Amino acid sequence: MVTGASRGLGRGIAVALAEAGYRVVGTGRSIATAELPDAVERVVCDHRDDAQTTRAFEAVAGGLDLLVNAAWGGYERMVENGRFSWSDPFWDQPLHRWDSMIDGGVRAAFVASQHAARLMIPRGRGLILNLSFWAARTQLGNAIYGIAKAATDKMTADMGAELSPRGVHALSLYPGLVRTERVLEAAAQGAFKLDDSESPEFTGRVIAALDASGLAAQRTGETLVVAALAAELGVTDIDGSQPPALTLDAI
Repeated sequence: MVTGASRGLGRGIAVALAEAGYRVVGTGRSIATAELPDAVERVVCDHRDDAQTTRAFEAVAGGLDLLVNAAWGGYERMVENGRFSWSDPFWDQPLHRWDSMIDGGVRAAFVASQHAARLMIPRGRGLILNLSFWAARTQLGNAIYGIAKAATDKMTADMGAELSPRGVHALSLYPGLVRTERVLEAAAQGAFKLDDSESPEFTGRVIAALDASGLAAQRTGETLVVAALAAELGVTDIDGSQPPALTLDAI
């Protein structure tokens, strides 16, 4: 299952996993109209609503091997009133970003992971991946973003510690700058340069290789950089390029 698969990074991951031969269930508020391969099963779900999340997991009640928590509302409305407001100081940040990143991001991932763990533990196998970012380790973007990503990494570490004895593993993944719809919009406003950026499918290609490698069992609870994993596992982006493999101490 890939949550938040309607667009952006979640959509790219769902596409890449389907291409790698996975049976993929994609969830999202606008999943019904998303540009996804026919092979991806669609479940309309707003992961801020626990009842909808519960219904979404009924689609995989027969067994779940992989959960990718990509649902995230924090990149909406980065440009407001024609101005890029994402990097405003914390005292000027609109509170809708707290709701989007903490409730629509961290809490949504926690609830989805609860459901996944209940399906995975009886089978003694499974992998939960939480998408995070460098903002967990350095000031980047805005304070709410840093809080959400740091919380995601800690959540993953504790999940990994509790799941590993039961044969299930959890990892936090740092993509690079991904050419999502929101990022392209912000780049058009001059907020980003797209040099060395990654396609939305790149992370999904790396996830497929990671899952097949068995490496997750050795690294459970850890935070891993997608591009560094790609270099280790011999994965390239869709255009054959190899994004820079930064290490966690690079910044």
